[in-house]
Amino acid sequence: MATLYKTAQSEFMDVDDVREEKENRTKIKNRVLMVASRGITFRQRHLLNDLEALLPHTKKEAKVEAKQDMELLNELAEIQNCNSVFYFEARKHQDLFMWISRAPSGPSVKFLVQNIHTMDELKMTGNCLKGSRPVLSFDATFDSEPYLQLLKEMLTQTFGVPKGARKSKPFFDHVFTFSVVDNRIWFRNYQISDKNAETGGDVPKNTTPTLIEIGPRFVLNPIRIFEGSFGGPTLYENPRYISPNAVRAAVRAQGSAKYVRRVAETQEREARAQAEPLPVDPLKDVFN
Repeated sequence: MATLYKTAQSEFMDVDDVREEKENRTKIKNRVLMVASRGITFRQRHLLNDLEALLPHTKKEAKVEAKQDMELLNELAEIQNCNSVFYFEARKHQDLFMWISRAPSGPSVKFLVQNIHTMDELKMTGNCLKGSRPVLSFDATFDSEPYLQLLKEMLTQTFGVPKGARKSKPFFDHVFTFSVVDNRIWFRNYQISDKNAETGGDVPKNTTPTLIEIGPRFVLNPIRIFEGSFGGPTLYENPRYISPNAVRAAVRAQGSAKYVRRVAETQEREARAQAEPLPVDPLKDVFN
């Protein structure tokens, strides 16, 4: 039935209209490959599943250990016919790094993912149809620095679902917000609701729609921007970035300060006792 409908429709279309329709159809090539490394925790895996459900133009690949050879990800993207890559790299079963790259020529950026909260964990009241396209909202701070402008463009090309993408619906019912706070990028996902929050009924047309959070939540701390895909010359390096290993070492050092202070007091007391010995009591052996 669909074939007959397309045939009948093409009979009433001009040659230029058919050519224009084919050109517009071939322009839709923005596909994102989503890959995770081995060793990710359950919360990181749930975040990966949430992003896959929110981005219908992604293709999920099996776990790959590409720490030694990052070029393997470019080959996987070429095989899957994808021009962008999401690579979630887990380390020590507690740290999660996100790579966003334009394969195969670049650029690419590496983030540290912090404050992860999945949709199942938050249990927000917002909801959106699976496959719907999101509206991307960026903070005005993204236009203040050149590296933020580059990050804005890369986030737009990866999180933005193109028109006519596979498994996508032709309407918008939620919005992705990217805000720069404390030199980090905060991600939030909200439902665009035209219902009254109290009564549940429809609101007038001139009324501003309300936003209801859906989830997930996470924070991206940019580490370094590379010119190539998963490598190459460094375009930007975050001078305020502190590695998770250094943070944990500082916490351990702060926790051990009490022990260090107690040892120092003991050594000081022993040195004072040797420098000022007590006088010998002549009556200590009277009753022996």
